[in-house]
Amino acid sequence: MERFDRIVGRGVIDDDFYEELEEALLQADTHVATVEEILESLRKAVREEKITDPGAMKERLRKTIADRFHQEGAPGLEINDVPPSLFLFVGVNGVGKTTTIAKLANLLVGRGFKVVLAAGDTFRAAAIEQLEVWAERTGAQIVRSQPGADASAVVYDAIVAAKSRGADFVLADTAGRQHSKANLMLELQKVVKVAEKALGRKPDEILLVLDANTGQNAIRQAEEFTKAAPLTGIVLTKTDGSARGGALIGIYDRFKIPIKLIGNGEKVGDLLDFKPERFANSLFD
Repeated sequence: MERFDRIVGRGVIDDDFYEELEEALLQADTHVATVEEILESLRKAVREEKITDPGAMKERLRKTIADRFHQEGAPGLEINDVPPSLFLFVGVNGVGKTTTIAKLANLLVGRGFKVVLAAGDTFRAAAIEQLEVWAERTGAQIVRSQPGADASAVVYDAIVAAKSRGADFVLADTAGRQHSKANLMLELQKVVKVAEKALGRKPDEILLVLDANTGQNAIRQAEEFTKAAPLTGIVLTKTDGSARGGALIGIYDRFKIPIKLIGNGEKVGDLLDFKPERFANSLFD
């Protein structure tokens, strides 16, 4: 938290301190209303706990931000007792859905699980080819069709294949739906419905993938995708870039969708479970 260290380095908690802290939070893409709430909570803590030490102030800020991500139930991905567990990945083009699937497949295969990838982004030939490459690299299996094929049929076939092959997981890619395109959102609803029919239950996870660098536009994306599908979690990618994903605070405040995973690099191993404390620290790195 180098920037915060500089802010508190003056040793005085005054109006200038709060103004600089506000600027740092805004530059991390945190929503204005959320910043105001964080600062108010911090001011209250300073008064009531009589905080004057910079080290104590740093810890209090970490806790203030991390506490906003209080999530009910156990953290992590939901794995069903009856395999295969189905994880659907949704989001707009370029956020890192396919790469995230590859990272998760690599992790699961490395732990001894049998994984089937469903190339449900049938709108782009490149997406199908990319997933094929990742299947070969990670040791996962893949079910695919031709570009332009019915995406829901690909996901259905992947689930049927996983059952027959005794696979533990199906990781399904979907088209990079622009959240403003109503017809594509309808297609997503069809994918979810068909997947439920094949699985005999609802998908175990429907994960919205968001790019940390999109800032406040991520809130708009979350708003539209919650209308199209019953989202169960969020994956935040590209947190190794210049932006740190402060918009995630506002998204969680508004939608209360659990944050599941963080992508923090391009390597196949750069996928972490979401930890509120670690996220709070990263906002000012």
